[in-house]
Amino acid sequence: MPVEILTDEQAARYAAYDGALARAELERFFFLDDADRALIESKRRSHNRLGFAAQLTTVRYLGVFLDDPTDIPAEVADCLAEQLGIADVSVLKAYGEREKTRFEHVWELGKLLEYTEFAEVEAELRAWVDARAWVTGEGPKALFDAAVGWLRERRVLLPGVTTLARLGAAVREAANQRLWDTLYGLLSTGQRAVLDSLLAVPPGARVSELDRLRRGPVRISGPQMRWALERAKEITDLGMGEVDVTGIPPRRLAELSRYGVDGKASLLKRHGDSRRLATLLATAVYLTTRAVDDALDLLEVLIATKLLARAERETAKEKLKTLPRVERASAKLAAAFQIVFDTTSEQVDTDTGEIAPPKVETLEAMWTEIEAVVPREELAAAIAALFELTPPLDSDADEAWRAMLVNRFGAVRPFLKLLVQVVDFDASPEGLPVLKALRSLPDLMGRKKVGPDEIDTSLLIGSWRRLVLSAPRLEPGTVDWKAYTFCVLEQAHRMLRSKQVFAKNSSKWGDPRAKLLDGQEWEQVKPAVLASLNLPAEAGEHLAARAALLDGTYREVAGRVPANSQILFDEDGRLHFAALRPEPEPASLRDLREAVEAMLPRVDLPEALLEVFSWTGADQAFTSVTGGEARLKDLHVTVAALLVAHGCNVGYTPVIGTADPLKYGTLSHVGQTYLRLATYRAANATLIDYQASIPLAQAWGGGLVASVDGMRFVVPVPSVYARPNLKYFGRRGGATWLNMINDQAAGLGGKVVAGTPRDSLYVLDVLYDRDGGTRPKMIVTDTASYSDIVFGLLTLAGFAYAPQLADLPDQKMWRIDRTADYGAFQDAARGRVDLARIERHWEDILRIIGSIHTGAVRAYDVIRMLSRDGRPTPLGDAIAHYGRISKTLHILRLADEPGYRRQIKSQANLQEGRHALARKIFHGKHGQLYRRYQDGMEDQIGALGLVLNALVLFNTRFMDAAVNQLRAEGFDVRDEDVARLSPFVRHHINMLGRYSFQLPELPGGLRPLRAPGAGDEE
Repeated sequence: MPVEILTDEQAARYAAYDGALARAELERFFFLDDADRALIESKRRSHNRLGFAAQLTTVRYLGVFLDDPTDIPAEVADCLAEQLGIADVSVLKAYGEREKTRFEHVWELGKLLEYTEFAEVEAELRAWVDARAWVTGEGPKALFDAAVGWLRERRVLLPGVTTLARLGAAVREAANQRLWDTLYGLLSTGQRAVLDSLLAVPPGARVSELDRLRRGPVRISGPQMRWALERAKEITDLGMGEVDVTGIPPRRLAELSRYGVDGKASLLKRHGDSRRLATLLATAVYLTTRAVDDALDLLEVLIATKLLARAERETAKEKLKTLPRVERASAKLAAAFQIVFDTTSEQVDTDTGEIAPPKVETLEAMWTEIEAVVPREELAAAIAALFELTPPLDSDADEAWRAMLVNRFGAVRPFLKLLVQVVDFDASPEGLPVLKALRSLPDLMGRKKVGPDEIDTSLLIGSWRRLVLSAPRLEPGTVDWKAYTFCVLEQAHRMLRSKQVFAKNSSKWGDPRAKLLDGQEWEQVKPAVLASLNLPAEAGEHLAARAALLDGTYREVAGRVPANSQILFDEDGRLHFAALRPEPEPASLRDLREAVEAMLPRVDLPEALLEVFSWTGADQAFTSVTGGEARLKDLHVTVAALLVAHGCNVGYTPVIGTADPLKYGTLSHVGQTYLRLATYRAANATLIDYQASIPLAQAWGGGLVASVDGMRFVVPVPSVYARPNLKYFGRRGGATWLNMINDQAAGLGGKVVAGTPRDSLYVLDVLYDRDGGTRPKMIVTDTASYSDIVFGLLTLAGFAYAPQLADLPDQKMWRIDRTADYGAFQDAARGRVDLARIERHWEDILRIIGSIHTGAVRAYDVIRMLSRDGRPTPLGDAIAHYGRISKTLHILRLADEPGYRRQIKSQANLQEGRHALARKIFHGKHGQLYRRYQDGMEDQIGALGLVLNALVLFNTRFMDAAVNQLRAEGFDVRDEDVARLSPFVRHHINMLGRYSFQLPELPGGLRPLRAPGAGDEE
């Protein structure tokens, strides 16, 4: 290879034409304006004019002058000749006959266009690359591409490929060394000794201290919770959280810590002092907060699943067991009281209307009647049974399971004292009473007598008051401190989830309010944020425009209701839609689909990945976490094997081979060093951009519509990061991959979350954290993925939110003008948007969306913060009111435009097709996820997402070639049929057994298509 960081093909493409140019590129870079024509017309002969035009447009497009100006694509020559009125393009050959003419033209253009020689800006470029490498830690290929962009933007003639590649590599190496030296310099001698001790293996142990500390909790239990807190305390006691690393770019610190968390201790030992200790410091700083995150993750799931949910389940089981006794006792009481009513009430003759006295007049007579049906002793037993088996009249529905919860105090005893010692809790004003009570719990534990004045009785809500103050067997003047403990834990758990109680020494469970932009920081970024989001600083005119839009839309849609057969209103005025009929498949579409799919070449999965790598260079995104350069000759083969192992969930065995890139040691090393979430995302960005450039993908959509939906995975191994859901996971826990796909069938990114949470909590985070591609404008989600607050936040962020609405009749439509007549929608529009409420909170609303937009805070944390116990805060309510305008506009558009409903349904179907392909790929181990930790889950699902995008790209490019060939052969190819082809076909790709890693020679860059109508034998 001429340059180590580039393949031969990539180096050859540098500063050179690479294949045919699209019409858009020709129009952008090769259009000659009046000034261009004036320059060109000064040349007398046609070959000089055409050659001069070729040099002029080429330097704009490539950033270099051509050594051989005749070596330009035919479409470029034709485009220029047509504009210059030159009929014979072949005259260009004569341009190269006189070498001096070319040099004169290059000198003239360089002066006129003010292009700079590379030597004049080399020092400035080196400083710029150094700053970028210091902040981002990007790989050499990414820095090389960024440097090319920098030079082109500043109209600098590109140097040789070797010069630029070596500059980037050298600067990157220097930036890495500066990072290690800076972190090393922050440590005292004692701290260096402490960090080095982490690599030692204690006597009798099998792993190093670092290996032990970086393993988080797995099982969900009280003793495991205590262990997690002890681990967090031990890491905190290392003292590395006190080292001031604020001067280090967060991304570089995160990358370095990832290497320390994933790499082997034996490998770390081999590094020099600065690099080794810098890595250990970054790792210790990361683990200081991560260990607290792990402990609180475990606390959350322990309380939710092992305590609260289990108590509810066991209570329900107990109720079922006692139900026969309750039924029998109730039946006896009902029979007895029926006799009481019948015998003690006046008797009315229905025919004559005459009133007779009661059947019995004395108590003894009434009892005689009762005992003839139910003996007195049985009646007494029934009453006693009901008192025993049913709650008191002043009880609530939660008392039974809460009482059972008190009996499980042994599950929380091991860690309660340690919890408040290790976790640095704080709270909002609303959460302070609960936090104070939580901190007081250790002082109450184990005491025989606790008085009411020692607890906060204001926290005793519902049945907790009876259980704490009036529990059986309590001595007068005392309380049940165990019941009080669970009362406090239940409320602390709820407030921890809503961020009213938070941990200052945690990143995940910290205070989102502290992360919001505020003060001078907010004022500095506010103008740029508002311009980016197209939002005004003052709400008045903006809200008036939104109100006018809503009012006008109501009136327009209401006016078209009589002619709209797709909607109807029930007796209560609620809106209903007629079912969308599937679009018929014409014979031409079926024929085209069959012909195209029959032409797709049959390949093994690794071969498809390797071919996609050869087109896109996506394998260059897999850089070493150590910061060193790749020294593996066939790294792309090893990466492809690992993607198959992880993406197909089959492990190493099917991909291990005798060749060096496929040996176990190589696979293990590359897996630990090169494959991680950051490199998956970088590679994915390359695939997304390539997918968007294919004409067939452009026929499917413009990349501006996207959908977010969840794919569920059973996690059969013990894991804190899995949650139960009987519907999706049976008796085991599971996780959800929330992923986003655009209308060009490219997966834009995703996020792994525990259990099956509401998608709406994460939609914005997935949108803002996409891997690459054009920012979508319209977002489609399923029927359970929205709320009014989410509508508001997405609208503020500049997205058109389009969730499917399965419960449409139950949806309230909203209006602003109470007096307006909206015809058929008059009853449906029963809610009122309060614009004054939005305007009062407008500055805080802007600060919220600005903080999300700049990445200062996660949208998930904000949405949690804006709701308390299922009810929005005043600020959350203001955002919800703003969202209701968009929600109502969305419903009106659904009612008025069947095409809009069909577009939403089509995008949702596209996502379902992608998930079906993902299931086929992820076939090993019954499609279950065997990773215990969140990082491992994200890495494996990252591999699956990348393989998905690679296969979709493989299919799309070959389908595009097949369509073009069929058109050329006279096949009936209609544009409307092309737009309905699916890239999620898989019959031609082998995903099972052992695989081939042999990529054939591809002279044209693409393996040949199969002949239309060929059988499976080809």
